[in-house]
Amino acid sequence: MSNSEQDEIDKSSAPLIEHLMELRTRLMWSLGGFFVAFLACFFFAKHLFNLLVIPFKWATVLAGLDPHKVELIYTAPQEFFFTQIKLAMFGGMVIAFPLIATQIYKFIAPGLYRNERGAFLPFLIASPILFLMGAALVYFFFTPMVMWFFLAMQQTGSDDQVQISLLPKVSEYLSLIMTLIFSFGLVFQLPVVTSLMARVGLLSSQSLKEKRKWAIVIAFVVAAVLTPPDPISQIGLALPTILLYEISIWTARMIERKREEQQAARESKEAGESAGA
Repeated sequence: MSNSEQDEIDKSSAPLIEHLMELRTRLMWSLGGFFVAFLACFFFAKHLFNLLVIPFKWATVLAGLDPHKVELIYTAPQEFFFTQIKLAMFGGMVIAFPLIATQIYKFIAPGLYRNERGAFLPFLIASPILFLMGAALVYFFFTPMVMWFFLAMQQTGSDDQVQISLLPKVSEYLSLIMTLIFSFGLVFQLPVVTSLMARVGLLSSQSLKEKRKWAIVIAFVVAAVLTPPDPISQIGLALPTILLYEISIWTARMIERKREEQQAARESKEAGESAGA
């Protein structure tokens, strides 16, 4: 191998090493932020769990029961401990997400053009906001409705009936509310994903309109898979998904109109320059 070929290899390997070092730095910041948030959430895990139980108390009020008598159980000695760990991981990921998203953006931003960075940044801001909107919808509306649906199945004991009461396990209640929050949070990312795809030319508003019927069917199928087997949560997830799909069509059309205006402005400028020459 000649000296010139060796020099070319050394020059090409240097940027790769720099990128790997940059990636390591971003991963360390992300993991460190998650670890700190995890420890903070684990320290306040019981308080956080009590906050998540509040929708259950609202459901008992809707069912005509005493909210002060809400009771959850755990049937294994280690169950509540691992439930707190899961809750701390869940809360840590939510709290650390802005830091993680920022590190991802800082890693990929140097490889983007200025206009691409400007186009990507609004979606980076909109993503956590939409996720929190979905989580708030679950917390303040759908969880009370779902728990009210399950509480309505209780049976009071009488002469000819056995008493059947709902005593949720702490792990199962946390799994239920986490599943609902993740499901709604991910569905609320639909406008972000479709807008990005429309911006790069992978989707158009016309194609989204043509696939509207299929989107409605898929929305109900996804809702049936992601949510518990009750009609309230399934319909409650499917309807916002359909509404978000319609919003996605509108945002895709707005992106296309802006692109057409920019193209027309460029063509007018080029025509003016050629006429002046």
